[in-house]
Order: sequence, then structure tokens, then C-alpha cells
Amino acid sequence: METVNSSRPLASLGSQVRRARLIGRRKRFLMDLEDESGVFTAHTNNTGAMLGLLRPGSEVLLSVSDSPTRKHACTVEAILFQGFWVGVNTAMPTRILKAAWEAGLMPECAGYETFKAEPRFADGRLDALLTGPAGELYVETKNVTMVEDCVAQFPDAPSERACKHMEELSRLTRSGKRAAVFFTVQRPDGQCFGPAEVVDPQYAKAFRSALAAGVEAWAYVVDVAEDGYRLGRRLRVAG
Repeated sequence: METVNSSRPLASLGSQVRRARLIGRRKRFLMDLEDESGVFTAHTNNTGAMLGLLRPGSEVLLSVSDSPTRKHACTVEAILFQGFWVGVNTAMPTRILKAAWEAGLMPECAGYETFKAEPRFADGRLDALLTGPAGELYVETKNVTMVEDCVAQFPDAPSERACKHMEELSRLTRSGKRAAVFFTVQRPDGQCFGPAEVVDPQYAKAFRSALAAGVEAWAYVVDVAEDGYRLGRRLRVAG
């Protein structure tokens, strides 16, 4: 597929960026790191397994908050793997979707004039609702960090919540709405995208059922660097 990558990043890591080395993951939302100043702890919002990435000594890219209410100022943005950054910040996909829509980089989002984050659905929220002359478009966004045999795959751990999202998107399309799932593949080595059936067969089943119901699947490479995130090429989706 063609490259969409713009010269300027769609989203930045913030005004302060820090590098460190991974000691290990501690609990669900914490990682212990070290740099020249010593050992410290950073927050991670990625609750997945991050398979293959959490190797002690790996270089980690961090954004730094100056908020006085933060217990841990640093957030884990990416981990260096085989010479490239793999983005692990699960808050980025929705930000990237909005920025790409605003920049006119995604033809899938043409004809929509407003972007609302986290619209409600029956039992919770989806990630985005776009509205405009083209109607309504519901989008769920997912962060992809796993590639096996050149296939970018999601999820990297069993996820009942992700299955629920696919079922809700299917319900929307069956009711006549337009719905899509936007996979941000935050690493450059995926050649196509598919559900991680070995990891979560229930999700793979829900994913295929959603496609059959008319849910669209958009998979894009997101290039991660110290100056921010750029939308890369679109990948073929294999059901």
C-alpha cells in the first residue's frame, strides 16, 4: 500500500523526552528503569503483554510531565526493538486518528466535519464518533505492538473488552450505521494485518464476524521517533 507519511509528526511526545534502560515491569502499570541519574519508576498505560519487547536492558523512550499531581512524571512511549522504536502508549491511536483526520491524510474519514472522543454506547464507550455530510462514523482504535512472520497482529493477550468492542461495532453496522476499527501498528516491520488467533481465538472470531457484518478494518503503520508520531503506509487486512 502507498505511504501516507507526512514530513511533520501528527502528534508529539511532549516538550520533554527522556531515554532510559528497562529493568523490568512491576505490576500492571509500572516499569522500573535506570539512566545516568539512577533507578526510577515510570507509568505505562499498556495493559497488554507486550510480547518480546520487555527485555531487561532495552532502551525506552519516555515523555515527561510537569504536573505536580503525578506520582511518576514519566510515561513509557516506546521500546527499542531490533533497531526500531515500538510505540506502546495506548492513548496514542485515538490522538493519531483525530490528527490524521484533521490533516486530511485518511480518505476513509472524508466527508466528516466533527470529531467526538469516547461516545457512549449501550454498555460503555467507543473511541470516536465522526459526523458530517457523510453521516455518522463510529471508530474504535487499537494499538498494535506484535508482529509475527511479517503479520501485524492484535491482541497480544486475551481481551474480553476488545471482543465486546467488535460486537458493538457489528451491532452498529447491522442497524445501518457506518463503523470501523482503526489499528495503529506502532512498528515498521508488519507487511499486513490479521487477528492474533493463537493468542485470542475469541477475538479472531469476533473480528471476522464484524467484517462479515460490514465493519471496516483500517490498519496503518505508525512511525515512532523522538520528535513524535507519523502516519505511515496502510496495510492489507487479512481476515
